[in-house]
Amino acid sequence: MNQALARPGSGQEREIVAPLPEVVPMLHGVDVSAYQPSYDTDGLDFVFVKSTEGRSYVNPRLEAQVKRARDAECVVGFYHFLWPGNVGDQVDYFLGKTPEKAGDLLAVDWEQTGGGTRASNGDKDRFIRAVKKKRPDHRVLLYCNRTFWLDHDTTDYAGDGLWIADYGKAGKPRIEADWRIHQYTDDPLDRNVADFASVRALREWAAG
Repeated sequence: MNQALARPGSGQEREIVAPLPEVVPMLHGVDVSAYQPSYDTDGLDFVFVKSTEGRSYVNPRLEAQVKRARDAECVVGFYHFLWPGNVGDQVDYFLGKTPEKAGDLLAVDWEQTGGGTRASNGDKDRFIRAVKKKRPDHRVLLYCNRTFWLDHDTTDYAGDGLWIADYGKAGKPRIEADWRIHQYTDDPLDRNVADFASVRALREWAAG
């Protein structure tokens, strides 16, 4: 009810109640790595877990973090931290170390490495295309921050969807491109919103 009117002649003032602002449905999730020994799943709809990095690193907490997400009935995703070069080997390493289950999401994390280097835009594109070819029944996303998307990406290729990191208001990343997931803070851990109206919609999309 938007307004309440007094009876004519009653002398009572008219009370006007402003309509509620339109609320855009968003799902809530986190992404975790070995730096988070545990995490709270209350209120979460999805969880991304770091699986691998380069050609030699596997998240030692992978199994436990995935179990926690599945026990909470969250949609689960896995990501690989991309290093420069050797893209084919990195794809095989990622897929060989990552659990395979229908409906799980896959992603590549494209950002500056600890050594100050970065994979090229071509490396990023080749990685996504190779993963999609080898796992055709899974959605594959690109994760990157706003600087990488605006200054280093030259093809606008993000596989099945862009997962953009831009800290600020949830659901309002400062880019013009379409996106699927927005990482809006890293305090106290990486928190995200996904542009889906319901968990069911996300699951249906993830299933292809």
